[in-house]
Amino acid sequence: METTTDTHCPYCSLQCGMRLATAAGVGTTVVERPEFPVNRGALCGKGQSAAALLDRTSRLTTPLVRERGTLRAASWDEALDRVARGFSAIRSEHGADAVGVFGGGGLTNEKAYQLGKFARVALGTANIDYNGRFCMSSAAAANRIAFGLDRGLPFPLEDIPRTDCLILVGGNPADTMPPALRYFRELRENGGTLIVVDPRRTRTAELADIHLQPLPGSDLALALGLLHLLIADGLVDHEFVDTRTAGFGPARAAAMAHWPERVERLTGIAASQLRLVARHFGQATSGMVLTARGPEQQSKGTDTVGAWINVCLASGKAGRLYSGYGCLTGQGNGQGGREHGQKADQLPGYRSIEDPSAREHVARVWGVDPETLPRTGRSAYELLDSLGDPGPDGVRGLLLMGSNPVVSAPNATHVTSRLRSLDLLVVSDLVLSETAQLADVVLPSAQWAEETGTMTNLEGRVILRQRAVDAPEGVRGDLWLMRELAERLGVKRGFDDDPETVFEELRRASAGGQADYAGISYDRIRAEDGVFWPCPTEDHPGTPRLFLDTFATPDGRARFAPVTHRPAAEEPDAAYPVYLTTGRVLSQYQSGAQTRRVGALNASAPGPFVELHPLLARQLAIAEGDALAVTSRRGRAVAPARITDTIRPDTVFMPFHWPGAGRANTLTNPALDPTSKMPEFKLCAVRVEAAAPTATAKPDEEPHA
Repeated sequence: METTTDTHCPYCSLQCGMRLATAAGVGTTVVERPEFPVNRGALCGKGQSAAALLDRTSRLTTPLVRERGTLRAASWDEALDRVARGFSAIRSEHGADAVGVFGGGGLTNEKAYQLGKFARVALGTANIDYNGRFCMSSAAAANRIAFGLDRGLPFPLEDIPRTDCLILVGGNPADTMPPALRYFRELRENGGTLIVVDPRRTRTAELADIHLQPLPGSDLALALGLLHLLIADGLVDHEFVDTRTAGFGPARAAAMAHWPERVERLTGIAASQLRLVARHFGQATSGMVLTARGPEQQSKGTDTVGAWINVCLASGKAGRLYSGYGCLTGQGNGQGGREHGQKADQLPGYRSIEDPSAREHVARVWGVDPETLPRTGRSAYELLDSLGDPGPDGVRGLLLMGSNPVVSAPNATHVTSRLRSLDLLVVSDLVLSETAQLADVVLPSAQWAEETGTMTNLEGRVILRQRAVDAPEGVRGDLWLMRELAERLGVKRGFDDDPETVFEELRRASAGGQADYAGISYDRIRAEDGVFWPCPTEDHPGTPRLFLDTFATPDGRARFAPVTHRPAAEEPDAAYPVYLTTGRVLSQYQSGAQTRRVGALNASAPGPFVELHPLLARQLAIAEGDALAVTSRRGRAVAPARITDTIRPDTVFMPFHWPGAGRANTLTNPALDPTSKMPEFKLCAVRVEAAAPTATAKPDEEPHA
């Protein structure tokens, strides 16, 4: 007999609907689910091959503990007892904040919620953050400044084909979320204009009516130049600005210092192209700006997103049907993962951990004294950078769940050395990732189709992944793991391993917050194919479209950002004359811990490469496939050359999915945005040259000063 289970893809923030069909002797296969509105049955190669992740040959199926430098199998009791003893000893000697927690944007809402509670109640530490800080934190910060609330898209994806003009900045959904590309195609089929801003001519850019190919790191200047032209050409919607916004004067003054010819020098985009784009967007009756990691993963990412929001506000294209600013969230639960407490400054419901009323509300739900809750801790990179520090503020022990920073963190060689220096590193994962290989204790976790839990996609739609198969023998869920550890740390109540029970508590904890899930239940999600937050009561319809009547600021007005251009933290110079930018490829995902174990995906994208323009290749006497060394101030990576005229001659591109000698994040700059604490993944200065055959770098050794 065959059984089918409605669920969702284990990868990106679309959270495409799918069915898993399981039959004796056949195994589990992926089946289309055409009635789910986000993807309407369409799946990319990663989604189609998702059942391969259930192959048990590459799975962790027993806890591992390190003994005499080697990981060996252990019982769950031995492993958990060792973790509890180790964390207790660190807390006793160095204080509660000497233990840290690092979560992930792929964890379910239930896990993310309980992880934040575990850190603050069971461990008593302020030091919890997650890898989603590396994804869309700049957009989140700019959203909250401008609109008073952060949700990736303030409208459903189905609105995209209905807008008149859309500017997509630094995103490539053709490779990162292929089923979403149909919305952009439908936009053009309906007569709308698609404008793509990207230093590379990606498959998404090839679909555009206009492709702007700016210098990496110049997106802020570009947005300021467009605002200047909207003002100069009389395309400002003054009625909207006067009645629904605040702060236009300082933003206007900043923009007027960015005239087209100056912006041309800063961006490399011809003034005539700037005028064309401003005219298209300003004259459209409706319009959207969507950003992705390109403008966000910069040390000025918050200001850059704020400048693009200014373009929407000045032209009256926000808070109206088929108009607005949105962020193409990356990770599967990148939205929900930043709402319920696994960020350093946050409590459930997108509440501030420094707000006395928020602390009182959440403490009441948790049954603890508000005074016992820690305050704001370190952001993700700051936390990783503090690992093993012998000083009074150093983190000596770390629980890491659902992340692989050895591959995914900026300045990865340094981060790897910090992980090695810990007194105790505990990793919960489904496979022995590169980070798990460094751990003192490894705990095998259930994944995706082996457990039930909610996710929140980029639209703010809360959906339900349902268990379809049993986890391998010996594997446990992360909720169970947290309950068992909490008991060993002396907290006997308040942690549950049933996901629906945890979600019911999350509903109460989020009630009254900005990300209010109080009216959402498992049964309702099943009945409605997902529910949009905020949804404060069970009879509330949910909120697919935000801000149509008012913005979420105290006075209901959106805020202009008074920002001005500034250079990147690191610009090319004589020693490092080329820009490096990084990103994803179609057949891999994030650090590759999942996709590098799927044969069909690996066959399509087997390893790292360096993309460079023919002019640069000719200058360096490089041929297709030659080993190319890319060196930054932080380290050296070596990968085959891929020569293409789709990239700027002054820029090289590397995907970041692989460890080893070709690890892109060996090179990247950890310079942080002062507001969002986002590292500057998207650009740094590098030197590019043919690699000497015997000079392969050891990626986990820090370069000499």
